[in-house]
Amino acid sequence: MGWRNRSLEESILHAVDAKGKDRLLDMLSRLVEVPTVNPPGEGYGRMVEVLRELLKDIGFDVRVMEVPRNILEGHIREYANHPRYIVVARAGSGSPVLHFNGHYDVVPEGQGWTRPAFKLTIDGDTVYGRGVVDMKGGLASMMMAAEAAVEVGLPGNGSLELSFTPDEETGGETGVAYMVESGIVNPDHVVVAEASGSKNVWIGNKGALWADVEIVGRQAHGSTPWFGANAFEGMVKVAGAISDYVGHLLGSRSSNYPFADPREAKPTMTIGGEVHGGAKVNMVPGYYRFSIDRRLLPEEKPEHVKEELERMISRASEGLSRMGLEARLRIVSSFEATVTSSDSVLVTELSQAIIRAVGERPSLTVCPGGLDTRYFQLHGMQAVTYGPGDSSYAHAADERNNVQEMLSVARAYGVLMARLLSS
Repeated sequence: MGWRNRSLEESILHAVDAKGKDRLLDMLSRLVEVPTVNPPGEGYGRMVEVLRELLKDIGFDVRVMEVPRNILEGHIREYANHPRYIVVARAGSGSPVLHFNGHYDVVPEGQGWTRPAFKLTIDGDTVYGRGVVDMKGGLASMMMAAEAAVEVGLPGNGSLELSFTPDEETGGETGVAYMVESGIVNPDHVVVAEASGSKNVWIGNKGALWADVEIVGRQAHGSTPWFGANAFEGMVKVAGAISDYVGHLLGSRSSNYPFADPREAKPTMTIGGEVHGGAKVNMVPGYYRFSIDRRLLPEEKPEHVKEELERMISRASEGLSRMGLEARLRIVSSFEATVTSSDSVLVTELSQAIIRAVGERPSLTVCPGGLDTRYFQLHGMQAVTYGPGDSSYAHAADERNNVQEMLSVARAYGVLMARLLSS
């Protein structure tokens, strides 16, 4: 690294530190106070205005795109009357393009809060509010680093992009997926600011396959059950057989990729997250349905897992026909696991930036959940997830984050900007 890069790194670190806690909390409070609850997608228009004002003050060119109605109808029909917006801010021109992304939607407040959910509460170095960790804290760190970068003269080479997208909490198809697939952005390097923790980078995430198992029987009066075929009894039989088979099948597999917890390196299957059926206590149920949530290792492919599930259901449902029952498998959705190489330019430079800004070499792991990052990776872009906070507080009552954590990540973002966008 040349002297200019070192000088720029020092300048941007100084600029972030000079802004400090007050600037960070000013940005964060303005974001938290807009209840962008999803579902159904409330407050999105108001959030766009807050972001537009903040980003123009920083010195970025800002574009706002409304997601087309037909895209909403295709993925979230029940919420299509709530408009969705993508905000893209840009400074500089040409390549390389360093892109930071974050979603602005949050889950509903839920129960159990001891503080206002949509007002930032500050208690020493801890902040509370819906979205402070998932993921408006990451948005504030992004903007703070970007503001510092512009002040010190970045980008001297290439472009710095920030995007703010909706609907991560409902799958991302009407947010990041649409943004990437429609060509609104086409960056070289992407950092998604989800809460990985300041000393950890998620270089990828597991895949997932969601399915429903339907048991079809015959409804009858509870006083004459011999005229019916009890779908609940069939469901219990099939679910038990699947559970036994899963323990044998999945327990023998393990990923060669790094995970923070050894248990995450195994494929998993959760059955019964959703169960539907029956109608009344004195009726033989003629239909039951239960869900399957199968998480895929990077070494697995959705099509192979689908075939495996079909064989599993076929084996588990042996004997159902003699009970007058039928088992059916319906795939709801699937996506494959995605990983960016730990040897890529982005991972190498981000690791060095974290060492410089945080003082420790980060761990490089695969996230056990699904992330918007996968949409960039599936389109061949170098993309990782790195953002402030402990993700165990996401979606919880009294959601919280740490001020120093957010500042540390902003420092790391700033150094990465200097390393990739200096002339």
